[in-house]
Amino acid sequence: MDLKEYLKQKCQLVDQALERYLPDAKELPASLHSAMRYSVFAGGKRVRPVLMLAACEAVGGSADAVMPAACAMEMIHTYSLIHDDLPAMDNDDFRRGNPTNHKVYGEATAILAGDALLTEAFILLSNGTGGDPAARLRVIQEIAVASGSRGMVGGQVVDMESEGRHDVDIATLSYIHTHKTGALIRASVRCGAILGGASEEQFKSLTRYADAIGLAFQIADDILDVEGTTEELGKDAGSDQARGKATYPALMGLEASKARAQELVQIALDALSSFDERAEPLRAIASYIVKRKS
Repeated sequence: MDLKEYLKQKCQLVDQALERYLPDAKELPASLHSAMRYSVFAGGKRVRPVLMLAACEAVGGSADAVMPAACAMEMIHTYSLIHDDLPAMDNDDFRRGNPTNHKVYGEATAILAGDALLTEAFILLSNGTGGDPAARLRVIQEIAVASGSRGMVGGQVVDMESEGRHDVDIATLSYIHTHKTGALIRASVRCGAILGGASEEQFKSLTRYADAIGLAFQIADDILDVEGTTEELGKDAGSDQARGKATYPALMGLEASKARAQELVQIALDALSSFDERAEPLRAIASYIVKRKS
């Protein structure tokens, strides 16, 4: 399949929906709403919402049923990036090739823009995540757990606590990656499956797929930080090493990290063996994850 065209079409649909769901930049407080929109529309690849749409379609669901949840996930992901870039955390000047939110709007507004995006996501989830109340509740629970201390935020904390340490082992690194990055990817695929009406067996298979690509995605990011350029990445290359972050190349070496990423892709593909051609986008995305340049 033409993955590039598929991603382009899905990204356009997600962007159109985000345009509808987000507060207008002129609505008071205008500075806050402008800051929220600045980061949401800063050129992201929309990996998480696209995965949710693709998982929904893989089990026979429609994009309309899952779009509100897909956009909510992108809002949560964007909030995490705004906060991740702050001086108290990673202190990054650029994100997706643009000045980070706090560089444009100041630290206070950046913090509040992230807070507002997280809250807006749950407003959207509670208002319009399909017609089945049980599925809606299940999706809200899935995303909330993935976003909190047992998911993304927990991974972020362990990531910060591990900076500059020389005793970080693979188990700790795996925890960081599967929570900081993998948790939202896992929730995206699982929510797409829920809203698409997946069977229990399909749900389990898609969960295995999601767990594998979630870890592969972050290992690929670790590799890109070593091999990529600032222009390709849209942020400072080599920043992980400069901050003494725990990464797979630092612990395992570059070639072993690449081999592990490829192994995870194969695990993901194997998890989809019982699915028909409707899962082709998921298969293509798994391979794309370790080949991308940004």
